[in-house]
Amino acid sequence: MRYLIISDIHSNLEALTKCLQLARGRYEEVVCLGDLVGYGPDPNAVVEAVRDLASVTIRGNHDKACCGITEAEDFNPLARFATLWTRGQLTAQNLAALRNLPAGPVQLDGFEFVHGSPRDEDEYLVEAEGVGMALQDATLPVAFFGHTHLQGGFMLTREGTLQGVQCSAGSDDSLATLDLEEGARYLINPGSVGQPRDRDWRAAFAILDSENGRVNFHRTPYDLATTQDKMRKAGLPEPLIVRLEFGR
Repeated sequence: MRYLIISDIHSNLEALTKCLQLARGRYEEVVCLGDLVGYGPDPNAVVEAVRDLASVTIRGNHDKACCGITEAEDFNPLARFATLWTRGQLTAQNLAALRNLPAGPVQLDGFEFVHGSPRDEDEYLVEAEGVGMALQDATLPVAFFGHTHLQGGFMLTREGTLQGVQCSAGSDDSLATLDLEEGARYLINPGSVGQPRDRDWRAAFAILDSENGRVNFHRTPYDLATTQDKMRKAGLPEPLIVRLEFGR
């Protein structure tokens, strides 16, 4: 089975649309690792698109905040502003859809899917210590996560060495291919569809070939100007608009 793995869309419809166009014909099912909403201008359209597409969708911290499960106390002022704006835009049906999303981990076809980490749905997997503990706590050898907006991930080799999974810059086709090694453990991040933070503004996603044990990482440019124009017309904060240009 080939799975399209998407995460951290953040109400960016143009980025999601371009990812789906590029991935067309390359997958059978869709898994979304959360943060459908927050920051961007099209929360309803994104929730509805993912609801129609995805076999599995896991809730993210912005999904929880935007539907009122949490109150975004730990968000910075710009993120909190966008959260409150998003709450005011979401339809009753889409608010309910976000409230009903499951927390990770979710298991499918021998793989584990989370938003933050297998230990804590809101944990950021960046530091070596946290990554090592998360690799040990994962129920299955390969877990996919989002939340950090950084494409790539981590690998614990059969010899017990912790390594990064790197993705090199390239065209809008496959950037890198990861062949999963038997006996190793992985935490794999498909990257952010709608708000990358690895200094590459292009939308990111991954495709998992579960039968052959292979992950392909992708990046693609999208209609950034339209997204930014929508954000300005909505009155969203200018720093959130500008940051999209720089992938941070």
